[in-house]
Amino acid sequence: MHTIRNQWKFILFVVAATILLSAFSASAVEKPRQSEDILLDTYHRNIARLETNNFGLPLFLESIEQDDRVHVDVYGIFDYPFSNVVDVLTVPANWCDIVSLHPNIKASTYRELAGAWMLTFYLGSKEYQPPDDTRQINCRYRNVDQQQGYLDIMLNADEGPYGTKDHRMRFEALPLDEGRTFVHVSYAYCDSAALRLVAKIYFATLGWSKVGFTVTGTDRKGNPVYLGGPRGAVERTAVRCYFAIQSFMNTLRYPEESRFNMRINEWYELTTRYRTQLFDLDKKDYLTSKTTEHKNQMTLQQQIGTGLQ
Repeated sequence: MHTIRNQWKFILFVVAATILLSAFSASAVEKPRQSEDILLDTYHRNIARLETNNFGLPLFLESIEQDDRVHVDVYGIFDYPFSNVVDVLTVPANWCDIVSLHPNIKASTYRELAGAWMLTFYLGSKEYQPPDDTRQINCRYRNVDQQQGYLDIMLNADEGPYGTKDHRMRFEALPLDEGRTFVHVSYAYCDSAALRLVAKIYFATLGWSKVGFTVTGTDRKGNPVYLGGPRGAVERTAVRCYFAIQSFMNTLRYPEESRFNMRINEWYELTTRYRTQLFDLDKKDYLTSKTTEHKNQMTLQQQIGTGLQ
């Protein structure tokens, strides 16, 4: 019995870790790079969706699954000037604090190598884990395009766990007016036959109740039926990451010594509004784990700074 339980834990970790990494993927895999004009056109075509949607926020999501690829786009509005968004998200170190809000990211570090910025993500289970018990994934950070009215940032990893490839995350932004910015977070990845088999088993058993945000119909009582499977899982991670960026932005106006605690509290409150999709841990467990993991992250970064890593 103990062996069977451990096997299921391993399967759960395989699916969770790979889907999480898939959330650091960009639509450049699927289609040509979007320009400022295309992003602005997307905003104008979807004003109604930003005003009225299932999130109750100026936010909407699109996703597709085709062959070995899952692709998710999240669009929304930040109530911050474009210049503020640029100042924050063009700093590679800030992405480590953003990404590590996710329960499966146990730490994240940054370093500059040969003129390029590298971010290391420490992937693990949702409960607390020390860095030594996690899998490390190295991502390249690139500021692809930065103009007066457009920002395009890419994070990509050539290889991921369990045979996955071409992992990328992309963030775009453009100003709407003096105090608002339209943002786009996109994700895509190429999976493997092994992952598809494991995911099929997982979502038919332990993960049968895990769903995304796309509504596929209604049940007999008229309640919405949500998309499940790997595509639903990537939708969940996409929204978590969007809220992580938003939480980071929202806490910058407070004293630096207060920001971390405020950030993890705000992220938790934002995500648990959507309990059906995003609830994983009790608040006390999440805050306790993240506080310890943040200390581990600072220690790892200090070791990089002193040449010990």
